[in-house]
Amino acid sequence: MDFWWPLLVLGIAFVICRFLLLLIPPNVPSIEVDASDVLEEGSQTKENSYIYIPSKGKQVQKDKVQCYEPATMKYLGFYPALTSDEVKMHVAQARKAQKIWANSSFRQRRQFLRILLKYIIEHQALICEVSSRDTGKTMVDASLGEIMTTCEKITWLLAEGERWLKPEFRSSGRSMLHKRSKVEFHPLGVIGAIISWNYPFHNIFNPMLAAVFSGNGVVIKVSEHSSWSGCFYFRIVQAALLAVGAPDNLVHVITGFAETGQALVSSVDKIIFVGSPGVGRMIMQRASETLIPVTLELGGKDAFIVCEDVDVPHVVQIAVRGALQSSGQNCAGAERFYVHRDIYPTIVAQIVKLVKSVTAGSILYSVWYGVPHTQGPQIGKGPPLSGKYDMGAICMQEHADKLQNLVNDALEKGAEIVGRGSFGNLGEDAVDQFFPPTVIVNVNHSMKLMQEETFGPIIPIMKFDTDEEVIKLANDSNYGLGCAVFSGNQKRAIAIASRIHCGVAAVNDFASTYMCQSLPFGGVKHSGFGRFAGVEGLRACCLVKSVVEDRWWPYIKTKIPKPIQYPISDNGFEFQESLVEALYGLNLWDRLRALVGVLKMISEQNSSSQTDKRRE
Repeated sequence: MDFWWPLLVLGIAFVICRFLLLLIPPNVPSIEVDASDVLEEGSQTKENSYIYIPSKGKQVQKDKVQCYEPATMKYLGFYPALTSDEVKMHVAQARKAQKIWANSSFRQRRQFLRILLKYIIEHQALICEVSSRDTGKTMVDASLGEIMTTCEKITWLLAEGERWLKPEFRSSGRSMLHKRSKVEFHPLGVIGAIISWNYPFHNIFNPMLAAVFSGNGVVIKVSEHSSWSGCFYFRIVQAALLAVGAPDNLVHVITGFAETGQALVSSVDKIIFVGSPGVGRMIMQRASETLIPVTLELGGKDAFIVCEDVDVPHVVQIAVRGALQSSGQNCAGAERFYVHRDIYPTIVAQIVKLVKSVTAGSILYSVWYGVPHTQGPQIGKGPPLSGKYDMGAICMQEHADKLQNLVNDALEKGAEIVGRGSFGNLGEDAVDQFFPPTVIVNVNHSMKLMQEETFGPIIPIMKFDTDEEVIKLANDSNYGLGCAVFSGNQKRAIAIASRIHCGVAAVNDFASTYMCQSLPFGGVKHSGFGRFAGVEGLRACCLVKSVVEDRWWPYIKTKIPKPIQYPISDNGFEFQESLVEALYGLNLWDRLRALVGVLKMISEQNSSSQTDKRRE
């Protein structure tokens, strides 16, 4: 007992010291980012105060990316559509800066992350408001999808990033016991990212954080539907890089259309693409010309499975959030609902009740038009100035028409709408940018609604009888991004989830896998391949190099045995046979016997060599 007391005291003292160190705030400088031109008060000029009505039909590519608020159709301005030569110039600048940044310390990279984290926490409202204006989502949806996910990624990188990028030692095997084996992770160079519009802040920071922390430069092409917010968020990155003394031009954000994206793929050392399967195929084809690695995240048709033994009110809240978050515009959104027959009527009734309480509208009126930021939007029904809305707008023009076509196809094939949410007081110019949350029953897999990615606030609910049936239904899809399985028996839920062919699975929860940033994110089938996030995503930004070195250099070196030195001896193959059995034989006695034979042949060969030397 006398021996353990000092160790116990030292252990307690260590814990106390660590706790006290946590109380000391880190020295993280603040950065200033000019936001005057994105604040409503600073952007009311004649040039951008009019309502912007884009032309219907397929947009003709021009030299400008026009930006507008989906929720109000208010014009925000324009950005240049970069040409191929301009893209190559940006990549060349990033490549030059990366050669310097590759030698930066992890301490410097962590400071960059801390500065970003501090700014994000202190400017949550600004970041969310900019996202809301450019994509139409509510402030709460922006906080969940933009702020929390990004902060989680930063904190994971701070805690574990260096560990997973340091050399990793591996076993050397039986034939290389005298060697030390390791894997090194070196920067690839310049990472290219072509990102989607649904979460403009996080979609920029997600590839940028991994690329920069692993020592790369990065050039990000933002969507033409979120260029306004993307170019503002780029200022945050620039200010943080400047604060840590990073080289100029390490990170770039570029704007444009298909030509811009194609040029980026042809110029970088790796491409990360978030978008549709159709464009993903074109990305692969272009990347094949330079044989660069590709990561594709191409959306999903995630199954949301509810067994009969669940806590119904608990699951209903999660189900509706999974379907309506950001107006359903989520790569990993819940798009197919399978509910056990025994609780099907109850689940449907409670989902309908909840959905009918949801109001779609533009919270932007509350935040930007006349209500002070400190006061915030008032709760209650009424005009936009004091209205409170649960769901925002549809970002892309004419997407509401696609959603209605999917609903119409389902209705024609026997489906039934059993509940819809309501609209707030919408501006007449923005009516087409909203779609009410909709619950549909009597659906089946012959309907496009159950096969095509919806990307909207629609909840199609289908009943099932057995676990085998629902597993078959969940796997009956071209997509394979994620799934969510709910059961009062956790082992049952785990068993079902393990048999669904997808990249991420949540048990008794929805989308929790993405909030665990230590986990890789990505899918299979038409949902793409490759992973970002987690250890796998971080190392995917690296050249993975295998290295073998002598363990006891210079005392023990590799020496080719005499029987297989050139010119090869007559018993060379016999020697190899014995060597293989000595190293890998299944029986210990056979291995020992073979080892004796190996040593005997080496000894005889050495004796023969010495005799030949004497004769000479």
